[in-house]
Amino acid sequence: MKYAKNILETIGNTPLVQLNSVTKEVDALVLAKVETFNPGNSIKDRMALKMIEDAEADGRLKPGGTIIEGTSGNTGMGLALAAIIKGYKCIFVISDKQSKEKMDILRAVGAEVIVCPTNVEPDDERSYYSVSKRLGAETPNSWYVNQYDNPSNSLTHYEQTGPEIWEQTDGKITHFVVGVGTGGTISGTAKFLKEQNPDIKIWGIDTYGSVFKKYHETGIFDENEIYPYITEGIGEDILPKNVDFSLIDGFTKVTDKDAAIYTRKIAKEEGIFVGNSAGSAIKGLLQLKDKFTKDDVVVVLFHDHGSRYVGKMFNDDWMRERGFLDEEITTAEDLIRGHINQPLLTVQTEELVSHAIERMRDYKISQIPVRDSNGFVGSVDEMVLLRSFISDKNIADKPIREVMGAAYPVVDKGASIDAVSKLITRENQAVLVDLENGKFHIITKHDIISAI
Repeated sequence: MKYAKNILETIGNTPLVQLNSVTKEVDALVLAKVETFNPGNSIKDRMALKMIEDAEADGRLKPGGTIIEGTSGNTGMGLALAAIIKGYKCIFVISDKQSKEKMDILRAVGAEVIVCPTNVEPDDERSYYSVSKRLGAETPNSWYVNQYDNPSNSLTHYEQTGPEIWEQTDGKITHFVVGVGTGGTISGTAKFLKEQNPDIKIWGIDTYGSVFKKYHETGIFDENEIYPYITEGIGEDILPKNVDFSLIDGFTKVTDKDAAIYTRKIAKEEGIFVGNSAGSAIKGLLQLKDKFTKDDVVVVLFHDHGSRYVGKMFNDDWMRERGFLDEEITTAEDLIRGHINQPLLTVQTEELVSHAIERMRDYKISQIPVRDSNGFVGSVDEMVLLRSFISDKNIADKPIREVMGAAYPVVDKGASIDAVSKLITRENQAVLVDLENGKFHIITKHDIISAI
């Protein structure tokens, strides 16, 4: 009989799959190393297990101990699976930009999950780097993993991922393309492959808001390049010790929008349901297509599974809200497609100003149409209320009709975007769309900007 003694024995030996549609522009054989076949559905299972085994071997992790790590989700999953089999507790610190699915999955396998803000400096006490380090220092009988600087991370890929790719391609691989986060995958794999053939080119995929590409090219750590981004699993605002820049031939950056679009393309055109970093990797590979020839064998690594992103890249509403859907937007109705089923919020002429303020605050809107029994007769926006408050501190208890501005223009649902845009000015903050049968909706500057 052939069977694994536990789930950890199923890690590794993932397949190479030829890509045919999303890479049809590339004049080379493109093969995807599909790491979703690992039991935790990501490549992080590999190094999670090795980091634990190495920590057990040298006494850093003791029986009954608690594993603590800052993670984007996938490393946590790998650590949790190993912890279940080996009898450890887990506390994972994750940033709030990571998908809800990742957080739910970690809790489902018994981990405690602590969520930290994304938009803070790495050394801020609230960052997931700082919180995980602090917990590691404070928690009795615990081990702080630190995948960014832990040498077992890159060693895993030197011992496993690199040899697998070399064997599967019969030594014919010419290029390796992979997203870079902690740096372990690209550095460990690159080290092994370049030892076999120094001519193999290693390309890292970076994202806008990350420091890797410029640092590799100039040696400058530019803090002005650091800003929040949506893409998960790649890019950093620090320089992890696991990133060996000497092994990397170059980087290319991919936008959040392109990463999301190509994540969906892989599923729809190749039937491979993978995550956000795979979309980045494919778009990056296409950006590098002039580097390849018809005789080349290009291996691109797909890190994790699409199930982690069903509420994000695979959700039309989420994509539409960020302007990521490749939709033709030409009319007023197109502009509000993402929220057309939501009711139009209004305020009556005789309601108090305080009612309008409360409604705007509760629904996080900046302007609101005013109605009476005959229809739309005015409007109120933040600037009107601010100016009114400055001149009269008791304005909250007065009726809306005393502070309202002119009514918003009304267009039919087939009006062009150009026509709608011209109606929005400094004095006029919105346009109403007549959807027929007595139903109206509102178009704001935000809707137009999102469509650009």
